[in-house]
Formats: sequence, C-alpha cells, structure tokens
Amino acid sequence: MKKALLVALALLVAPMAALAADYKEGVHYTVINDGPATAKPEIAEFFSFYCPHCYNFAKTQVPKIKANLPEGVVFKQNHVEFIGREMGPEMSRAFAVAHQLKVEDKMEHALFAAIHDKKQRFVSRDDIRQLFIANGVDGKDFDAAANSFMVSAQMAQMKRATENAKLSGVPALVVNGKYRVETGAIKSYDELLQIAYYLTSLK
Repeated sequence: MKKALLVALALLVAPMAALAADYKEGVHYTVINDGPATAKPEIAEFFSFYCPHCYNFAKTQVPKIKANLPEGVVFKQNHVEFIGREMGPEMSRAFAVAHQLKVEDKMEHALFAAIHDKKQRFVSRDDIRQLFIANGVDGKDFDAAANSFMVSAQMAQMKRATENAKLSGVPALVVNGKYRVETGAIKSYDELLQIAYYLTSLK
C-alpha cells in the first residue's frame, strides 16, 4: 500500500517537475537583481491605464491571478508613469488615491473604460477628480487623498518598483521582487500565469 502511494505521488510530481524544468532563466524569466527575494512570495503586476493590452489583461487575467494564487502568495499592482506623458504620474496618483479610499475595483474599471471605451481625454488632475466624483467619491475626499503623504509614499514605492523591474513594456509581471516573466517565448496568458506561479517558489 505504501509503495503504491509513493508511486502515485511520483507520477503526480513528475509532470510538475518536468514543467518547471522547461522554464529557463533568460528565456522564460529574467533575474532583475542579485539581492534577496521579498520576505513573502508575491506576484506584482505593472500596468498603465493608457495601455490597451493592460485593459484586456485587467479584464481577463487579473481575476484569474487573484482566484488562483498559491497559498501564502500576495498579489500587488503598480501603475507605471512612463506612458501618458505628463498624465502618467497623475494616473499613478489616481491609482493610489483609489486604493487609499478603498474604491480601487470600481475606479480601475472606470479609468480603463473612460480611456479605451469612451475615448475620454484626460488633461489634468481635475479631469480625473471629476471621474471619481461621477463614480460616487466625494470631491473633498479625493482632494485630501491626492495630497496625502500616504498617496505620495505609494507613488514613490511604485516608481522604485518600476525602475527595479527594468521594464520594456506593460503589462508585465515580476515575482518575489526578483524575477521578471518574459513574454517573448510564451504562447498564451495561461502559460504566463503558470510561470509566475512557479517563480513564487524561488528565493
């Protein structure tokens, strides 16, 4: 009985090991720094509200990531500033404000939809403020959050994370603060997520 159980376990683990062995550094992922991995395993997404591929990723893949995270793994998101010219930082601020006010799910969708579905053009922070108000956020709450230390700190953290990730485009995934998933050799989003899940086990 014990022998049969060990054989069954070996058959279960073998395909997983073979799959992991197929993921090669420099092909499927890149080590972006020589330092230690994050204290807790995490998958970090980098995106921009101005990026149409990011919008698709948000609708189709982010829910999958959240629903299938390995136990103990945290999912984080970072808005990048290098798309959108002068509005890039303002969109990062909007993302941070939404988190501080705990309306991130509603406002992430609203911002993506306004830009890509409604073709709305944002030229100032006030344009963003009006969208928050249209989605039920008090203007005074938006102003207080937008000018708060917490939002500034989150923006600075996202900017540091973006610089550390050495990105060439978005959407992108960085795992454990150390491994950037490479999309060039990946055939599907499902494979992208499987590589990310695999990398959470690396230190």
